[in-house]
Amino acid sequence: MTTPDHAPGQHDTSEQADPQPPAATAPALWAQLMGADAVGSWIDGVVHSGDGDEVPLIDPATEQQLFTYRDGGEEAVDAAVQSARIAQQRWWGMTASDRGRVLWRIGQLVREQLEPIARLEARTGGKILGDARAETTKVAEMFEYYAGWADKQHGETIPVPTSHLTYTLREPYGVVAQMTPWNAPVFTAGWQLAPALAAGNGVVLKPSELTPLTSIVLASLVEQAGAPRGLVAVIAGLGPTAGQRLVTHSGIGKVVFVGSPATGRRIAAAAGEALIPCVLELGGKSANIVFEDADLDRAVGGAAAAIFSGAGQSCVAGSRLLVQRSVHDQVVERLGELARSIQQGDPLAADTQVGPVQNRAQLERITELVDAAAGTAQVVAGGARLDREGFFFPPTLLSGVSNTDPIAQQEVFGPVVAAIPFDTEAEAIELANATEFGLAGAVWTGAVDRAHRVARRLRAGTIWVNSYKTINVMAPFGGFGHSGHGRSSGWDGLLEYSEPKAVWVETDDQAPLAFGY
Repeated sequence: MTTPDHAPGQHDTSEQADPQPPAATAPALWAQLMGADAVGSWIDGVVHSGDGDEVPLIDPATEQQLFTYRDGGEEAVDAAVQSARIAQQRWWGMTASDRGRVLWRIGQLVREQLEPIARLEARTGGKILGDARAETTKVAEMFEYYAGWADKQHGETIPVPTSHLTYTLREPYGVVAQMTPWNAPVFTAGWQLAPALAAGNGVVLKPSELTPLTSIVLASLVEQAGAPRGLVAVIAGLGPTAGQRLVTHSGIGKVVFVGSPATGRRIAAAAGEALIPCVLELGGKSANIVFEDADLDRAVGGAAAAIFSGAGQSCVAGSRLLVQRSVHDQVVERLGELARSIQQGDPLAADTQVGPVQNRAQLERITELVDAAAGTAQVVAGGARLDREGFFFPPTLLSGVSNTDPIAQQEVFGPVVAAIPFDTEAEAIELANATEFGLAGAVWTGAVDRAHRVARRLRAGTIWVNSYKTINVMAPFGGFGHSGHGRSSGWDGLLEYSEPKAVWVETDDQAPLAFGY
């Protein structure tokens, strides 16, 4: 998830300008942040080299190899869980206020190291530097926000119709497993780590094998801030080995997964077999609805930001643009012009507005889906991979698309938007809801009654009105349907990381013993 302040092609690139000399290389940044050259899993406060298959880390802008490391595998997971279980007991034994102070300090350390973290994220993930800085700043905000919740998670007394004093407690799961994707590694790591720690848990985090570095850096800052050593472990490893072991490990109390629906189904099935509860944040095919009474300048810029920022690699990307027929052609023409003006290039360059796709496999999937759609749809902008080094796919706009076409139903996870006309409000709602996903959506209109009416009727976990992609840690985030279940962030996200316990204290020394159920 990215949260740009301006649409690509319209924003002030001075926010993204690089005020320093040319960026250090990824290995130099890694050495600066970690004091180590080798890449491996972070377990019990130390970088551990794996002994499994070799995994290359590729610069998506140049296709050059930055690092290699070995899959941590099952042994790394076992060691990480054991270390986290010991540390979690110490963490839960601290006062809630002391835990809050540690969380606040993590946020401060993230701010102090923001620049090298953002540069490492940009170089290894392909994210433009301005976005990487913004997302790293949001990680600091997450820890600062949940620092305030650490000592405010309390139960309640219940007026039961007996002589008991009955009250509730909220207690952590113990050690939770978190699995995060490659599109926003440090952001999604912080998004999950902060509430889990605030609730008193230890964490074993497995980021995508393609982008583990900034998550490892974040885990090291947790310990620098004063958390018990081993409280957060990060597994640098592959899904079929480390991931499979983590999801079914007997020492794990809960699994949180952010990623694709296909992988989410497999994880949910494996965790279910082991009777481990899950939170799933999966894909989306979000509808961005533009009515004829909308401010079209804002709507077109918002549509560009909704799909082209972050090269479209966002679970909430506005990949279906539903436009009222009376303004459809005008919106499509203007968005096409904007798309063609967007500057792509090196993520750390000051004038770059959209970077590369993160990996070759994703680039090939985008190409395949667009090629198939181009047989019937009109390609207004983009449409074919750029002939240059790096995994670049241009901002692409397709019109003449039916809502039932594969390009309108399958998550592309790239800078590709399908424009679909509608006539009435009822039709717009029907089209928007005609998908198996339900993560996000937006409504652009000048009518306040319509804005509220449509927002209520859209089946999605987040709805924006006259804006798009505004994300903040204070608000709950999650999806309906195949977009998953459970919530991240806000008070709702904190509740996902603890369980209620009821305590019954008999206060009548003459009370009869209870039988039955």
